[in-house]
Amino acid sequence: MDNIKNGWFTENNTLWPEHKLSLKIENILHQEKSNYQDILVIKTKFHGIVLILDGIIQCTEHDEFSYQEMISFLPLCAHPNPSKVLIVGGGDGGVAREVAKHPLVKEIVQVEIDERVIEVSKKFLPFMAIGFQSPKLTLKICDGFEYLRQNPGQFDVIITDSSDPIGPASNLFTESYFGLLKKTLKSNGIICSQAGSIWENCTEIRNLMNGCKQHFNVVKYGISSVPTYPTGHIGFILASDDEKKVFEEPCFKFNSQELEDKKLKYYSYEMHKSAFVLPNVFSKILYE
Repeated sequence: MDNIKNGWFTENNTLWPEHKLSLKIENILHQEKSNYQDILVIKTKFHGIVLILDGIIQCTEHDEFSYQEMISFLPLCAHPNPSKVLIVGGGDGGVAREVAKHPLVKEIVQVEIDERVIEVSKKFLPFMAIGFQSPKLTLKICDGFEYLRQNPGQFDVIITDSSDPIGPASNLFTESYFGLLKKTLKSNGIICSQAGSIWENCTEIRNLMNGCKQHFNVVKYGISSVPTYPTGHIGFILASDDEKKVFEEPCFKFNSQELEDKKLKYYSYEMHKSAFVLPNVFSKILYE
């Protein structure tokens, strides 16, 4: 609540102290402190409903689809048969909503440590929390690390939809976490993890990718445009032990009618391929 003054919410965080994003507020819908983090939901003039955790914007009604679709379909469409999928985090339900749309996905397991984020999202973000209604989904309230340790070799795709590397999500940005993911995958499975913006912390992303490369043969970084995230971009680390994996060329392609039927607003075959095309200066940092 300290971030709200004169009818504006201002994101203020030590991860990006040099710039701030402010949103004009209509109403404060909900505020509480769970066992893990501060939860705030506001209604804004332009961006609709906004979920904020520990003072950091997690999603807005206006642009959430670009993040949810890309973190889901970049790995799903890169896998020839993503039958069984694990989601780590994603308490707003948006990733579950998108993963359930893929016709080859038969089973989804989601582990989320903070049950209050789920319940708050069901009440105030039903357009995202609809993902929890999928018959494909089994939801578990537990620690993601513990679940990974207890379920080796189970999943075709693992998607880590985490908040930023502070608080309860800090352990999801470590080399040891990638090692756990590797053990939880089936042979030649794929992981995808939220990895921040190249415009904000490209060197840290390179270090994160180097940690991932200790466990996987192929590691790539893809991007999506999300106007209400720092710098307007967010990126994802994708990895596989399949030495022949080419993430830039999806195995599965939605046709135009399928994109319409599944209400995909951002993701497409063309967006998939372009996600891995980086500005030259950042490509050199990450890959050379």
